[in-house]
Amino acid sequence: MEITTPADDQILITREFDAPKHLVYRVWTTPELVGRWWSGHRGTTTEVELDLRPGGRWRYVLKTGDGTEVGFHGEYREVVPGERLVYTEVFEMPGVPLDSVDGPLNTVTFTALDGDRTLLRLLTETGSKELRDTILQSGMEVGAREQMVIIQELADSLR
Repeated sequence: MEITTPADDQILITREFDAPKHLVYRVWTTPELVGRWWSGHRGTTTEVELDLRPGGRWRYVLKTGDGTEVGFHGEYREVVPGERLVYTEVFEMPGVPLDSVDGPLNTVTFTALDGDRTLLRLLTETGSKELRDTILQSGMEVGAREQMVIIQELADSLR
């Protein structure tokens, strides 16, 4: 996995998977499977809501080892099955209504490579350098690496 910052307000995660594109996409978009990789090794995913269509909403909640619940949600802006997803991602903060903020915009692309491999590209557009840097300093890299390893394991299990 590689993390780069192509612009002051962008984070790009790229990862090649040794699995066909349709399986990586399936792991990324099937609620039962999302529940197994979303939290990485940081806790347990306790809630997965996923309405995979333009205008559809998603929400994931994880419970950390110390019992803290952490939620994220957003709205799908574009869904091209097996190819591309564009959606917002909002970190839920206590006391802030779920519909009151519009978070960073994520674009995930799934590209088939030779040998039944897949290139996943996750571009996060944060809107500001400050938010980009806050996200990068949050420890997200460790969690993202854990997620990507689990996604590979799940894709392997679906063969």
